[in-house]
Amino acid sequence: MTRRTTRLILSLVMLIAATLGGVVAATGTAQADGCYTWSRSLSQGASGADVTQLQIRVAGHAGNGGVLAIDGAYGPATTAAVKRFQSAYGLAADGVAGPATFSKIYALQDNDCTPIHFTYAELNTCNSTWAGGAVSASTAKSNALRTMWKLEALRHALGDQPIRVTSGFRSHACNDAVGGAAGSRHLYGDAADLGSGPHTLCRLAQQARNHGFNGILGPGYPGHGDHTHLDHRPSRFWSASSCGI
Repeated sequence: MTRRTTRLILSLVMLIAATLGGVVAATGTAQADGCYTWSRSLSQGASGADVTQLQIRVAGHAGNGGVLAIDGAYGPATTAAVKRFQSAYGLAADGVAGPATFSKIYALQDNDCTPIHFTYAELNTCNSTWAGGAVSASTAKSNALRTMWKLEALRHALGDQPIRVTSGFRSHACNDAVGGAAGSRHLYGDAADLGSGPHTLCRLAQQARNHGFNGILGPGYPGHGDHTHLDHRPSRFWSASSCGI
């Protein structure tokens, strides 16, 4: 039995136990993988590191034009994102992150906290250290993790078909080598370029509007005829005129 199969079975057992037992106040100590375990249910008004961990995983469900702040405070925007996450995966959409919600997250994440359909290596073909960019290596890697969870939400919304990442983090040297912009978001680790595959570049750009990206560049924007670029820049800039964006 593979590790992923074991994790999925354990997550299902946790969900069934929570449903039958009417658990509301806590998730218990069961752990579905080596990444992170929530020890309490979370709802609006909660705060702390466990809220931050939740926000990272539901930020891709921010809704059209929304960007969820990863601030450790469970406010109305987090509640709405949790509801969208729950609805997307067939759970009761009450905005409370409890056993059922955490079990689904456990089933979606690997031991290194990445979502199951994306990897750190996929988001960094530049080097193995995440160093040399515009931010520290740890920040660049953390930014990439947040990007991957948004991509996971995008992938699910598009029917769980593969999304092809063609570029992620770049050091200054790697960015210069490919002719990237001097202030490219790739230097921060919070950008991903997507190539066409099961979905057209325009379909990717259009759907990305619902998944927490401030930066969306695609066909019609100079230099983006062969990929769709997504990032977490501080303010919104969407431009893919050939796609109606």
